[in-house]
Parts: sequence; C-alpha cells; structure tokens
Amino acid sequence: MKSLVIKEPNKFELVDKAMPECGKNEVVVKVAYAGICGSDMHILHGNNPFVVYPRTSGHEFSGVVEQVGSQVTHLQLSEHVVVDPVINCGHCRPCRNGRANSCLNLKVIGVHQDGGFAEYQVVPASNVYPVSKEVPLQQAALVEPYTIAANVFDRLRPCDGDSVLIYGSGVIGLTLVQVAKVLGIPSIVVDIVDEKLAVAKALGAGRVINSREEDVEAAIMEMTDGEGVPLIVDAACIPSLVPQIMRLAAPAGSVCLLGFLSEPSELMQMEVIKKELTIVGSRLNNKMFAKVIPWIESGQLNTEAIVSHQFAFDDFSSAVQQLETSPAETRKVLLKF
Repeated sequence: MKSLVIKEPNKFELVDKAMPECGKNEVVVKVAYAGICGSDMHILHGNNPFVVYPRTSGHEFSGVVEQVGSQVTHLQLSEHVVVDPVINCGHCRPCRNGRANSCLNLKVIGVHQDGGFAEYQVVPASNVYPVSKEVPLQQAALVEPYTIAANVFDRLRPCDGDSVLIYGSGVIGLTLVQVAKVLGIPSIVVDIVDEKLAVAKALGAGRVINSREEDVEAAIMEMTDGEGVPLIVDAACIPSLVPQIMRLAAPAGSVCLLGFLSEPSELMQMEVIKKELTIVGSRLNNKMFAKVIPWIESGQLNTEAIVSHQFAFDDFSSAVQQLETSPAETRKVLLKF
C-alpha cells in the first residue's frame, strides 16, 4: 500500500509500505477521503511539539472497513466508517471525570501515531463509528471538524436565549456557525475577508462584520443594547483579540479559546471578575462523533460548503501549494484515495 510519510519537517514522500496488521481489538480501514487540517500543516513544517518523525499525518478521514479484529463485534466488513482520532487511557483523573480529550496519556491518530494519509490504516475499533451508506464518504470525512464545534458548545454550556459571537470564518468558524444553527443559537461572525463572511452568512450567521470596515465593539454594543454577547468563541486564534473579546462578553458570559499559540495574550482581570466570566479552552473532541454523525445523516449540516478544493492523494504537493498560496479563497482541502 502507499502512504504519505513526512520524513522530517518540510520533507514528505509517497512510499510503499506493508499492509497494516489488524489486532484483535482493531480495525483496518481502507481510506476513501481525508481532510487536510491546519495541524497537519504544522506537522509538515515542524511546528507540532507532539510529533516524532517520520510520521503519516491525517486525523480527518472516512473509509470502508477492510479487516475486523477477532474481538470486534460492532463493525462489519465493507461498512462505511469515520474515525475519532482521540485515544485516551481511561484511567487518569481527566478520563475518570469524563474528559477523555484531556487525558494525561492522550494519543491522537495522525499526530502521536500514523493517521489517515495512507491507503489503509489500522485503528482501535473503539474509535471507529459507522456512517450511513446514504452519506457520501466525501461528506463523511468532514465529521471530525464538526466535532470540534460541537465540543466548543459543550464547553460553553449555552442557556436558552443565548447568542454567540464567533471570531474567524475559516473552516472551524463555519462549522461553529452551522452547529450553532442546529442548536438554535443565533450567531454573529467577525472576519476580515468578505468572501469568507459571505459563506458564513449563507450558512446561517445572523450578522457578519468585516473588522477592517466596521468598528466591531460599536456594532456589537449597538446590537446588544450595551450588554455584550453571552457566548464568544475565538476561532481566529489571534492573541491581540483577547482584550476585545473580554470587553464584549456579557455579564455571566462564557468565552472559549481555540488554537495552540505560544504567544502571550493580555487579559484584564477586572473584566473577568466584574462580569464573572467563564473562560474555557476546547481541545479536539470529547466523544462527540455520536452526536455529530446523525446531524450529517439527517442533512442538518452542509458539509459541502466548507470544502473548496479536492486533490488526488498522490498530488499532495498541489494541495499544500493551494493552502499556502491562496489562503483567502481556500477552505477545507480534501485528498481523494
């Protein structure tokens, strides 16, 4: 079989490998489609501290069950599936408290072990979820990004009548808009690219703001009668935005921060305390596949809208070029196997 191997930062090759062996509690998946995530690009360029090279990345993928381990009972050969990349130990304090994605011994498929940028991959059966064959595998490959959004709202704990302010209308921002719509939460989206904002609007954002053309704080305060927004998500991952985010959060509001950034952010403690804000992080997903898959199967999520380009698996270099040279017009890029 062929596998895309990142040998070292900025060096990748398509190599021939032996077919993976299937353990008794494992499944071999014949990969159909895989999405390229920002974290895959970080691995490619040597900016992910958790990776040991060589590595086959890819944590957003769909496929067909090729082999089933002897102890696996919930999956069948030829079944269409998606793979949750989060592998937890089940024994540490976070795991015991229902926070598998914060596991002290966390492993992520495509980061700590080889992932979906290969024709076949072996994965724990407990991480594999069946998907209706009525859902094209191209769309099924997008389940994982939507679990990121679902996890954000799980962390925010929205109340009836809440609205959400989303900074950034990239792929994660667009999944947040759609999940907010499914949950009945009105959304406002801020970005600097009109084309991306137009997509957010089409997917259900009630209001979009181009921060290069409009004063975000003035607009939000006018819209909310000076109260601010109950829920805010920073999907732009820009440290300089944090002070504004805290100012725009409503009293008793919740803020969710995303992204692995090493640069410090300025946090005005008074804003947090006087409004008793809740500030949370969200990493990966915590058992959200079972929630998101039915949304996709029922057509509540427009997965096609977040995909802008598709390339053959063996044309990875063109996919990388697209992502790096045309970021404003590029959303999710899929690899087809």
